[in-house]
This record gives sequence, structure tokens and C-alpha cells, in this order.
Amino acid sequence: MMGTILGAMFIGISLLAYWYGVAPDEKQTVVSQIAESTFGRGTIYYVIQALTALILVLAANTAYSAFPLLAFMLAKDKYMPHAFMVRGDRLGYSNGIIFLGVFSALLVILFHGNTENLIPLYAVGVFIPFTLSQLGMMVRWIRLRPQGWVTRLIVNTIGMLTTLSITLIFIFTKFTHVWMVFVFLPIVMWTFFAIARHYRNTADELRIDPTKEKPCIKGSTIVVPVAGVTRVVMNSLSYAKSLTDNVVAVYVGFDDEEIERMEKRWADWDPGVRLITLRSSYRSIIRPIMKFIDTIEWKTAETDHITVLIPQFIAKHWWQHILHNQSSLLLRAYLYNQKDVIIATVPYHLRR
Repeated sequence: MMGTILGAMFIGISLLAYWYGVAPDEKQTVVSQIAESTFGRGTIYYVIQALTALILVLAANTAYSAFPLLAFMLAKDKYMPHAFMVRGDRLGYSNGIIFLGVFSALLVILFHGNTENLIPLYAVGVFIPFTLSQLGMMVRWIRLRPQGWVTRLIVNTIGMLTTLSITLIFIFTKFTHVWMVFVFLPIVMWTFFAIARHYRNTADELRIDPTKEKPCIKGSTIVVPVAGVTRVVMNSLSYAKSLTDNVVAVYVGFDDEEIERMEKRWADWDPGVRLITLRSSYRSIIRPIMKFIDTIEWKTAETDHITVLIPQFIAKHWWQHILHNQSSLLLRAYLYNQKDVIIATVPYHLRR
């Protein structure tokens, strides 16, 4: 029924355009010209314009209902990120909707909303999938050969040849408008296969044999980087000692006087935790700490889990964070990307 209605409307609009001598115009659509020639600029004309706009809105909505579902299916088969499988509060695939909205807006901006350039791109983007889907059905009938498969094969073959012909016409006549499809599609296909390969590799690396592999019970060594004798450090050491007795504090100094001063203050304080002082010739905090953790890993990898417990104070106002160096954030980011150690942060909130 939809095909019959579409065919009747298409033939009717084509005949009316021929009879009235309507030609495409940048400032007025063909439907608008036909409606104006038939009914004049009256109530019926504006009703037709409103209905046309409504149909276009519904057509655009089709993409927003279909693409998120397609993205879900591809994500389920591990060809798109798993984020596209997440449902939002309204039970729709929100990430797919947002993704489509953002890239549609970029497409309109890049082409300055020029429909003359966008329509050929849209047509090729539509008829290539049509051609591939019809070809897929042809392969299916040839492989399975169910009852009546020859008739179905003929129908799909006609559909494939028709959509292929339309695609080739657009490619040859509007190549300057659609050439980017031949750049975009290979990139998308390569991305899909790269995502699938990543998921396969991840699954292979994380998979265990439940009959042979069991959790290994180890001890715990906690490394606490410290910048001085402060309440933040005291809070972190208290927490660390509540977990294990095997706690070591690490201080990085830039000269001998600074290191000697820190060792004296630590000895006077005597928190019951051993202090390791490291000299940094290049005024880098992260590099000496990383070398120290390498040494700990080498000595205790078989017996202990290593936890790096990072003290961090939280300023009361957001702008106050700018006034302090964020070495704790840099250390955590570096450890996160480089080491298989447990990284924890002990926050201390300032009141003023």
C-alpha cells in the first residue's frame, strides 16, 4: 500500500510539474510551485506546505529511531563501542541519538545547509545499503534454496540491479558531490574491524580457565608519596596503617639540604612509618617514584600486592585548585597508564 501511494504521488507530481512547466528553483520547491499554480497562495497552499514540513520531520525522525537500533546491533556484535548498547532514562539508546545528532549538525555546517550538495550524498548513502541488502538476499536464496526460492531470487535480483543502476547514475553524474563517500566508507569499515579485533583480543587476554586458575592470596605493600609533614599525610598514613603494617613513605627532594631537613622533621614526628628519601637531579617527582616502584615490584611481585596511596587535599572552592600544583593528579595518571599496581587516593577536604 505504501508503495502504491508513493508511486501515485510521484507520477502525479511529475505530470503536474510537466503540465505547469515547473522547473527546480533554489528559492522554492517543486511541490510549492505546483501547489501555488493549482490553488494559488490561499489556505490550501499553506496546508500543503505544513503537511510537507510535517512529513519531512517524520522522515528525519526515522533516522533517529533506526540508527540507534542499528548501532545497538553492531555494538552487540562487537563492531561498534559497547556504549551504543546503553539505554537512557527514556529507554532509548541515548548515545546513538546524541552521536547522530552531533554528526548530522556537523554535516549541515560543512555543506552550509545546501540541499543541492546534500541530496546526492544522501541518495548514494541510501542506495548503496539498498544494493548490498538486495545482494545479501540473493546470496541467501542461492545458499538455502527454500521452496519458491527462484521467484524470490528474481525479485531481489531486479531490486539489486535497479538500486545499483540508480547508485551508478548518481556516482557518474554527481561525482564531485559524492566522492567523499568513497573515502568515508573504507574508513568506517576499517574502524569496525579494528573495534572487533580489539574486543576479541581483550576477551582472549582476560579469559581464565576456572578449573585451573584461582585467585592468588598475597600480602600488601603500601607506598605513600609524601611532600612534607602535614595533616594530609597524617590522614593518609593512618588509613594505610589500618590496612597493613607494611607501609613505606617516599619523599623526593631536589637537593641535599632539602632532604636532610625532611629526614629531621620526619624523625622528630616519628609516625611509625619508614621514610625513603630520593634525590631528583632533574627536579622531576614522577621519575624517581616510578624507579622506586619498579624496585618494589622486582622484590615483592611474588609475595605482595603493591598499592600506591596518594594523599590529596581538596580545596573548598573550585578556583582554589588553580593555585596549587597538581602533582598528585599527574602521578595517578602516569601510574594508571604505566603500572599494574593498585592506585588509591585519600582525600582531605579543606574547610577554608
